[in-house]
Amino acid sequence: MTLELYGHPFASFVWKPLIALYERGIPFTFKMIDPDHPENQVRIAALSPTGQFPALIDGDKEITQSNAVIEYLDLFHGHGMPMIPDDPRQALEARMMADVFDDYVHVQMQRIVGDALRSKEERDPRGVTDAHALMDRSYAWLELRLQGKQWAACGRFTIADCAAAPALFYGDWVHPMAERFPVLAAYRQRLLTRPSVARVVDEARPYRRFFPLGAPDRD
Repeated sequence: MTLELYGHPFASFVWKPLIALYERGIPFTFKMIDPDHPENQVRIAALSPTGQFPALIDGDKEITQSNAVIEYLDLFHGHGMPMIPDDPRQALEARMMADVFDDYVHVQMQRIVGDALRSKEERDPRGVTDAHALMDRSYAWLELRLQGKQWAACGRFTIADCAAAPALFYGDWVHPMAERFPVLAAYRQRLLTRPSVARVVDEARPYRRFFPLGAPDRD
């Protein structure tokens, strides 16, 4: 039975399992979540506690949350290098770095974007300021952490890089790295040239007009 991944190509957390699927050559059917596919919207509402995506269906197995989906794929599908290393020490490093990108870059970026979608009366300037500050601190930490490294953890492409790709791609749109973080910016560029990442970027390209802060004319 073919795997089914529920999501939208422009949704940043959906990029993570998509990258893992492409990295490991796993066949799947993509189930688009949008107004043109109401049946998929109904399905995701049942799959996820909040109706958020991604979610993976594998027969009678239902998996939600992007990291859990990637771990599931490692366990049961594909023959390429797993996104989480077999060595428990390396696995710990990969998971830790994935959490850093998720919590301190990705989620903060989403706070800023989400605020832009609110009405003027509902906006949270302090929350946006705090999110920018945390992203800046995270960039500074990552700048040092990534010195001399090609990938984020374990000397190879892992779940940490699956997390880094959308976090830094959209993160640089809302909180640019500019020239202050050249190591981090170079890592972001390496991610964009990775075939699996380049593919998700291209698949999301038709939807850039929906970015509420205005997509930059690059990438």
